[in-house]
Amino acid sequence: MTSTPEKRAAYVYEDRLSRHVLSDRHPMRPVRLQYTNALLRGYAAFDDPGALVVDPRPATREELLTFHTEFYLEIVQRLSAGEVIPGAEIFGFSEADDNPIYEGMYEAALLSTGASVQAAELIADGTVQRAFAPAGGLHHAASGHASGFCIFNDPVVAINALRKRGLRVCYVDIDAHHGDGVQNAFYRDADVMTISIHEGPRWLFPGTGEVNEIGERDGRGFSVNLPLFPYTPDDVFVRAFDEALVPLIKAFKPDVLATQLGADAYIHDPLTQLGLTTHGYEAVVERFDALGYPWLAFGGGGYDIDAVPRCWALAYGIMLGRRWPDVLPSGAEAFLESGALRDGVVTVEDDVLNQTSAWVDQKVEEVKRLIFPLHGLAS
Repeated sequence: MTSTPEKRAAYVYEDRLSRHVLSDRHPMRPVRLQYTNALLRGYAAFDDPGALVVDPRPATREELLTFHTEFYLEIVQRLSAGEVIPGAEIFGFSEADDNPIYEGMYEAALLSTGASVQAAELIADGTVQRAFAPAGGLHHAASGHASGFCIFNDPVVAINALRKRGLRVCYVDIDAHHGDGVQNAFYRDADVMTISIHEGPRWLFPGTGEVNEIGERDGRGFSVNLPLFPYTPDDVFVRAFDEALVPLIKAFKPDVLATQLGADAYIHDPLTQLGLTTHGYEAVVERFDALGYPWLAFGGGGYDIDAVPRCWALAYGIMLGRRWPDVLPSGAEAFLESGALRDGVVTVEDDVLNQTSAWVDQKVEEVKRLIFPLHGLAS
């Protein structure tokens, strides 16, 4: 089965996006991008007539300055070159914490951000209807400091490139961590809707993302959060998505749907406590596909090195209109422990199902009460 013309999908990637190492002990391992690329090549994804592989280019200073401050860019550049700057912690950098200083980090962050902007440009220019920048999705960075493994906030910079073209964007974040940096960037704007479904802030970094964070001034009602209870399984996750978030996306009617496809809501991710399997992940990405908007996708979190390539290969397949077989291509055993692309059946205990379902019922009702009326939807 080949892709249909309306499902032409760019993949903005080259291995130099994955060659940096944050530290020997850091859970963020860029090699996961190489594994995703290898898995997709094993499925001959890039031989599909709808596939367009695009070589990434660094973000420009002008692009970065649509969000980040000049002073912060200078600090990152100097730290990256090996300069010792007392008080680097003020900018979010510390050898012992989430954002270690490493040689070449400025150039690595420039390239991943540029890849995301390229993906946005390909959609804005009408070259493709879908574009995936797997190295992007670094959604925690603020304008003047690093946060949560993120140096530059590529989703914000890419969305700003779309806004410059006069396009309205709905940003939907399925990473287990709240997309705080993106939400904060557009908290008072009505031309960008930010939506985040994530593990609840009482249990997980960054400690934000409650339902009552709905935006301010012109942006009131355009920030949407759906926090989940730990161990939320596939069916509950997808139901929450369908009931609370899909109606808001449709009501907003974006020119572009931008999605952060972090894979750390996965059941075995070492840093999080949600219960999504490849089946639930695939079901949510299929819903993005079914919405029918021009579709920009970023990567994001994901620290189970076996799950991330499988999830992102499934996602790009959906963007192409392809369904890869569960049988892994030859050579995948060199970097994947799983014996198949998709997970087997996962049994959910009744008490987990009942507790997470009751929580979702409550949070969905809060979203409907606080936000639906602001968009002409019945609560």
